[in-house]
Amino acid sequence: MPLRLYNTLTRNKTDFVPIDESNVRLYACGPTVYDHLHIGNGRMLIVFDQLFRLLRHVYGADHVKYVRNITDVDDKINQRAKERGIDIRVLTDEMTKIFHEDAAALGCLPPNVEPRATKHMAQMTAIIEKLIAKGNAYEAQGHVLFDVPSMPDYGQLSRRPLDDMIAGARVEVAPYKRGPMDFVLWKPSKAVEPGWESPWGRGRPGWHIECSAMSWTHLGETFDIHGGGIDLVFPHHENEVAQTRCAFGHDVMANIWMHNGHLQVEGEKMSKSLGNFRTIRDVVADWPGEAVRLTMLKTHYRQPIDLTISSLRESQKELDRWYPLAKQFAASPAMIAEDFLQALSDDMNTPDAITSLRRLYKEASDEVAFAGTRLASCGHLLGLFESSMAEWTHWKPAGLAIDELHVARLINARLAARKNKNFAESDRIRDELDAMGVALKDNKDGTTTWEPKR
Repeated sequence: MPLRLYNTLTRNKTDFVPIDESNVRLYACGPTVYDHLHIGNGRMLIVFDQLFRLLRHVYGADHVKYVRNITDVDDKINQRAKERGIDIRVLTDEMTKIFHEDAAALGCLPPNVEPRATKHMAQMTAIIEKLIAKGNAYEAQGHVLFDVPSMPDYGQLSRRPLDDMIAGARVEVAPYKRGPMDFVLWKPSKAVEPGWESPWGRGRPGWHIECSAMSWTHLGETFDIHGGGIDLVFPHHENEVAQTRCAFGHDVMANIWMHNGHLQVEGEKMSKSLGNFRTIRDVVADWPGEAVRLTMLKTHYRQPIDLTISSLRESQKELDRWYPLAKQFAASPAMIAEDFLQALSDDMNTPDAITSLRRLYKEASDEVAFAGTRLASCGHLLGLFESSMAEWTHWKPAGLAIDELHVARLINARLAARKNKNFAESDRIRDELDAMGVALKDNKDGTTTWEPKR
């Protein structure tokens, strides 16, 4: 069955035909490592990890190259390092380590290549020199800027009216700019700022040129798929397209552009002022990473998603049901169910793929071993069932601290209340334990056991 993907560039779904089936190339924009990533970034990580897994299944793991960059030079990094009174490299190394831990917690495979912007200054310089030579960029007061009017079809990716593009780009008003849409490729650095020597003086790159340089270095002048969050379409991806196409003279930078939708928390846009801002680390401290992943995959990647406590709880309960069955069987790529793969092949329709998982679980529950193997195999392709049964069963929230002696005393008091038919007191104690994060299980022999609530 053909793999069909929605292309932001053309606004339709098309059959995916790689440039070279033996070397399928995917690039996704990685983090700017100045702080913990928010859970919206986590959605992007999961979406393109899922695409990576699917491409590996279709074309073979040795024939797919996934590049996800690290942006380790940026004004936000400079500011945060200054606020904390630490060296910039110390900050970026610390945040890169945390990012890797967060990605792993969400079940994301490491990319084949994870380039850092600071290691690609020569490539950035080379692209900028090409753009100047071709008349697509100009030097002004120590800056080098891309001349947007020099590219007649600029704006094909975002398809925004000019006024909207000017507003969306948060255009910097500067006397050295020829036009309001022109954007920075290189800018001068002060003595206290990080900088690199260049033909235009000591300075540092603009954000957009970094990804153009890293994708060119590791994937070539043109490649198969470029991905990222919907918020990156303009100006970041639009400007990547402009730089790369004009530098190398091609009609496209990537044949397919894929973007995941926005994420809300409990029905509202995530905001620190609203008190609903959640980092990846916050969420995976309270919920198993696989429950977060499954919750994300229940919504099609192009649609907006509302992350709620109830949706996370339902995913965790569903995995609680699936795990004991799935772990009885070994996953095999040859045992992927046809309707499951058909769903993923239709622009990564993970909601339909999960419907297939539910069918397989029901069949496996009816003692159909074939379905059990398929459940394990399909779940593995979604990045699920990666923990051992013991790890899954005994997972508990990182912040859950339970005084076990106090719990034992409350359970004994509750048993005494029940023996004396004081059911109001028994219920009160149960509610108190529930608020502490304790789940009770009353046994037929009159005893009570407990475990941390999941």
